[in-house]
Amino acid sequence: MQEENKKPEANDIKLVEKLTEGRTAILEQLRKIIIGQDEVINEILIALFARGHCLIVGVPGLAKTLLISSIAQILDLEFNRIQFTPDLMPADITGTDVIEEDMSTGKRQFRFIKGPIFANIVLADEINRTPPKTQSALLQAMQEYQVTAGGNTYSLDLPFFVLATQNPIEQEGTYPLPEAQLDRFFFNICIHYPKYDEEKEIVKKTTGVFQVEVQKVLNAEEITHLQEIVRKVPASDYVVEYAVNLVSATRPNSSLSPDFVKKWVNWGAGPRASQYLVLGGKARAILEGRYNVSIEDIKALAYPVLRHRIILNFNAEAEGINTEELIRRLLEAVPEPKPR
Repeated sequence: MQEENKKPEANDIKLVEKLTEGRTAILEQLRKIIIGQDEVINEILIALFARGHCLIVGVPGLAKTLLISSIAQILDLEFNRIQFTPDLMPADITGTDVIEEDMSTGKRQFRFIKGPIFANIVLADEINRTPPKTQSALLQAMQEYQVTAGGNTYSLDLPFFVLATQNPIEQEGTYPLPEAQLDRFFFNICIHYPKYDEEKEIVKKTTGVFQVEVQKVLNAEEITHLQEIVRKVPASDYVVEYAVNLVSATRPNSSLSPDFVKKWVNWGAGPRASQYLVLGGKARAILEGRYNVSIEDIKALAYPVLRHRIILNFNAEAEGINTEELIRRLLEAVPEPKPR
C-alpha cells in the first residue's frame, strides 16, 4: 500500500485531536500575556512538536524572553535562561565536576554539578555574544540530548528544546554562529515590531497593576508522546519530492537551480533542510487537525527553514537581494510535482 493511502489508527486520531485541542488551549493562555506575534508562536509550537530547536532574531524589547518563559509555564516544563557573554565558558553551560570530601571517612571524590542546560526549555539569550568554543557546548545537547563532562555522559530530560536569540542590529563585539551550528536549528524565526493597535494594547496591559494567571495545558510526558505521533504522520511521495526539489534549487551547482540562484548564491541548503521541511510539515498538519502533509505546508515553512541555510554572494549584496527575496523567487520558480 502506498504511504499516501494509509489510514491513521484510532488511537492516533485521538492523539491528533488532543494535540489540536492542546494547541488551541496553548494559544488561548498565551494571548493573555503576549499580544500579537501569532505567526511566531505557531512556528515555535511547530518546532517544539517536531522536536527541533529555534533561532529567534529580533531587536530588544519584543518580549522574546517573556514568550519563551510563558510557553514553559503553560506546558509545565522546567525553564532555564542562559545569558551569553564574552567570558562565558562551556562548563558554565553544561556543568562541572567539584571535589567533595566525606567528613566521616576523609575520602575525596568528584561530584558533577549540573549546569543550566539541564532543563526542558533553555533560552540561550544573545547566543552570538559568546565565542564559538562556548557556542559549541550546545551542539551535543541539541543533537544527541546528552552532555559529556569529565569523561562521563549525562542524559537530558525530554522534551528538550533550545531557543536561542540574536539581535540583528548591534554586531560589534559579537561572534557569528558557524554554519555547522546554524544548521542545527530547525527554524530561524524573525520577530518583528507589533502593529500599532497591538502596541497600544501592550502598553495598557503592562503599565497597570493587573497580573495575568495562566493555566497549565500539557506536561512533559504528553509532549514527548505527541512528538512521537508527529513522526507517524504520512507524507506522500510528491510532497517529499517537492521539498527535496525546493532545497536542491538553492544550490548553485544543482541542475534544478534557476539562473538567479547561480548568480546570487555561494552555498545552498543541505539535506537537513529537506528533512526539516517535511518534518515541520507533519507538525503543522497535525497541529491543524490534519493527518497528511500538503504542498502548502512545505511552502509555509520555506522561510524559517531556509533563511539561515542559504549563503548569498557579493553579487546579491550589490543588487540588494536578501534571503527573503531569494526564497520568494524560489517558491515561484520551483514547480509543484503532480500527485501520483
